[in-house]
Amino acid sequence: MKHAASRALYSYWDRLRAGRSAPERSDLDPSAIRTLLGDVLLLEFSTRDRHVVRLAGTRICSLLGREIKGHALSEIFAPGDVQDLNSMLDCVAASAIPSVVGLRGKTADARAMNLELLALPLRHRGRTHARMLGALTALENPYWAGVTPLVRLQLVTSRQLLREDARGAGEIDLLAPPKRVPGGALRLLDGGRHNSR
Repeated sequence: MKHAASRALYSYWDRLRAGRSAPERSDLDPSAIRTLLGDVLLLEFSTRDRHVVRLAGTRICSLLGREIKGHALSEIFAPGDVQDLNSMLDCVAASAIPSVVGLRGKTADARAMNLELLALPLRHRGRTHARMLGALTALENPYWAGVTPLVRLQLVTSRQLLREDARGAGEIDLLAPPKRVPGGALRLLDGGRHNSR
């Protein structure tokens, strides 16, 4: 995670889960993260729109030049990235493993900036396919940010954040093509763990 707000939100989320795979939505206390709220997203799973924005911080809406509450998160992404975005968010919910995504935001007049999206699983009444906490932050602050809105976000990188274990924290690159074994039909995915139990 590159942005301080992403790291702070992850630390808060990690404290809340207290050894569980994910905290409950009801565990969240907005006053505990009040300095981060401008960068915070809360997503709701929907059968029609997949991942609907229930809450979007003021800094996020300022970068986009509009309110995105009530809209599908995919609306702000390039059409070619929507399937990968939805797959990544589905994976976060199914595995209860957070992901951090590098993004490139573009304006209508072809200006660009780098951003970071953090996706953290939440439980809502025991289910992880109900809510998700996140942060969307700009990694740079060009003079035009907040004046000239970003009209499209593009996926650049996506990594799953694995729990710390005996070897330390690890990551899996979700957008990289899988490794192939020479002469075989097996596909090896980075991040697999060996369990000696």
